[in-house]
Amino acid sequence: MTDRRGTLGPGAGLSATGKGLIRRRRRKWVRYGGIGVAVAVVVAAGVGWAVYVKLDGNITPDNAAAAELARYEKERPTSLVKDAQNILLIGSDSRSGDGNARYGRDSGTERSDTTILLHLAAGRRTATAISLPRDLMVDVPACLRADGTRSEPMFAMFNYAFQMGGSACTIRTVEQLTNVRIDHHIVVDFHGFKEMVDAVDGVRICLDRPIHDKAAKLNLPAGKVTLDGEQALGYVRARKSIGNGSDTDRMDRQQRFLGALVNKVQSNDVLLNPVKLYPVLDAATSSLTTDPDLASLRGLYDLVRGLRDIPTERVQFLTVPRESYVYNSNRDQLVEPEAQKLFERLRKDAPVSVAKGVPRDSAAMSDYAEYGYGDGKSGRMPSGASSNSPSPAPTFRGNTAAEDTCR
Repeated sequence: MTDRRGTLGPGAGLSATGKGLIRRRRRKWVRYGGIGVAVAVVVAAGVGWAVYVKLDGNITPDNAAAAELARYEKERPTSLVKDAQNILLIGSDSRSGDGNARYGRDSGTERSDTTILLHLAAGRRTATAISLPRDLMVDVPACLRADGTRSEPMFAMFNYAFQMGGSACTIRTVEQLTNVRIDHHIVVDFHGFKEMVDAVDGVRICLDRPIHDKAAKLNLPAGKVTLDGEQALGYVRARKSIGNGSDTDRMDRQQRFLGALVNKVQSNDVLLNPVKLYPVLDAATSSLTTDPDLASLRGLYDLVRGLRDIPTERVQFLTVPRESYVYNSNRDQLVEPEAQKLFERLRKDAPVSVAKGVPRDSAAMSDYAEYGYGDGKSGRMPSGASSNSPSPAPTFRGNTAAEDTCR
């Protein structure tokens, strides 16, 4: 109440019990609390945006390769199956850049130390990674050099294509060799490989015997070993001190390591844990050069999203059927018709399978052994099988990401 002079009386405004004061304070807390939440959201969004911008800006788009491939678009293979994708992964042996000089003198050129054709089946039911030997003798087309001149077509080792004309020349060489359309490509150097291994806290492998390799900077005991980035790089690159010293043996080792890396990423829930995922993304994006469509977090996310649900037993690794080149035992050539059968199945998105028991050189297999009937060793056909029996997928020598190298 108020009297005629406007004096506040009981029940008006501030009450004798203080309830009005409490309501007013509560409104202030709600108002300031709401502002605090809003500020927190804005800050979180700002941090999230800053992280996004940083990671997005890490990736280098390969615009020069895109322009060169567009020039030869009419010559390139066409895609036959919607949603299936073929990605060329190129490991560069460049000595330029952060931390790479220790692996040799920088001659101003680089070659593809490792090249893998990754086929992602439609519906992402499987992922098949096929190693292409760097010493494989192939037809390299005329390519644009870094200085603006064009090379002449030549018959040379496969890794010469990357040295001559970079990723565009490598892609055109692969497409000419396989008749498989390359949808995307990713180039990573030594430093980037090490950073990604370190970002997942190393990768565990098993060694039958100790490794002491001064050139590869390796001094490892036999048994279970967790490799850091530096050790992993030496392990996948070493030749003379491990196995039989051949490039094929090294590719087998690279495949087993990549399988262990995939297993580590999936088992540690890296893809679902932002705290674990950020350092992996930062390391990966900082070292990647990709086609323009992949050169963004959105592009990479769309790619990874389709991969994370593929079971490890359906992530396969194999080497294209190869044998020693007839005129030089230190070079490779394709085993035919096995290699073309493999490429045709990739082109049509038809399944293939891998097994340890299949001989290294696919020419040693009989037709029914190659297509899944025999044991891959003796060529014997199981009882009850006939040469006319259908087979769901040809079998090639290889491994899957589910295989534990320590068993």
